[in-house]
Amino acid sequence: MAPEPCSGRSLVRPVPPPYDTDPALGALVVSEDELESRIAELGRRITADYAERPPLLVGVLKGAFVFMSDLSRAIDLPVEFDFMAVASYGSATRTSGVVRIVKDLDLDLTGRHVLLVEDIVDSGLTLSYLRRNLLARSPASLAVCSLLVREGSDPELDLAYVGFHVPAEFVVGYGLDADERYRNLPFVCLFAGQEEGGAGR
Repeated sequence: MAPEPCSGRSLVRPVPPPYDTDPALGALVVSEDELESRIAELGRRITADYAERPPLLVGVLKGAFVFMSDLSRAIDLPVEFDFMAVASYGSATRTSGVVRIVKDLDLDLTGRHVLLVEDIVDSGLTLSYLRRNLLARSPASLAVCSLLVREGSDPELDLAYVGFHVPAEFVVGYGLDADERYRNLPFVCLFAGQEEGGAGR
């Protein structure tokens, strides 16, 4: 497997028009074309790895919904879907250190091959909690696919599939938000705005 691309570039890339007029959007981190290419590659790998055991995709709301939608269509297998929602961000740009489930799964994981789909891994606190929680439900296997991993994250997190490593700064777009804004951007960029109220990833 080739190393996952790193989007922390020394060359500052502006966001494309018409988004470049928004002062809250900083430098481009991952472009729309880069997302499309990498997700197609991840889909091929997952298809090969799970050829005899189609996985149940578990998306972590809200941030992973865009990534999971595109990823699922890149997987050439009869996958199934379920979703969880957790709260771990106390404010728009700072993690609170507290994790709680606000929406649980509908399906039984017993004997299932589960692929947990995350938007971004930061400290690993949320992921560690989710991994323990899901393993307690007796799946046949559990692996993690994260679109983004922040630089400086715990190297022992054991991620099976990673899209991009990104700078240790707050990013928005492609499902990730700042106070519920910017999830619908077709790319990932730095957030240059002011922190406001609480936000859920």
